[in-house]
Amino acid sequence: MEEKKLAIIATKGSLDWAYPPFILASTASALGYQTQVFFTFYGLQLLKKNLSLEVSPLGNPGMPMPMGMDKWFPVLGLALPGMQGMITAMMKQKMKSKGVASIEELRELCIEAEVKLIACQMTVDLFDMDKAHFIEGVEYAGAAAFFEFAGESDICLYI
Repeated sequence: MEEKKLAIIATKGSLDWAYPPFILASTASALGYQTQVFFTFYGLQLLKKNLSLEVSPLGNPGMPMPMGMDKWFPVLGLALPGMQGMITAMMKQKMKSKGVASIEELRELCIEAEVKLIACQMTVDLFDMDKAHFIEGVEYAGAAAFFEFAGESDICLYI
């Protein structure tokens, strides 16, 4: 029986969008899937050694807010200075209290599970990113190389 394959394209660089690619990739690998995650544009933030990811409640209407804030707090108030930091701290605390692994832990789990983490070379060049700022084990390739794998994958996700 041929090994199943999962291809994920990760394009977002915020804390809340960091969880899906790493959770799905590590789970798929544990289930025996050959897995690759292609990080492009803002998704490259997830591969940095020093993460400083935040949650932005703006433009995220489905985000459940603490204390029912989504019912009484004006949306414009979310743009106030300090709100993003406060929401990020609350999200991190919620994750910790529920026993959810950190992004660093999930990323390491993916590496241990032999998930291939691929940084989009074009985006690295476009934003003049320094490869020294990325974690060890990252591969660099263009979209064409990723499409070879994605074209043969059983599941392809765009996150």
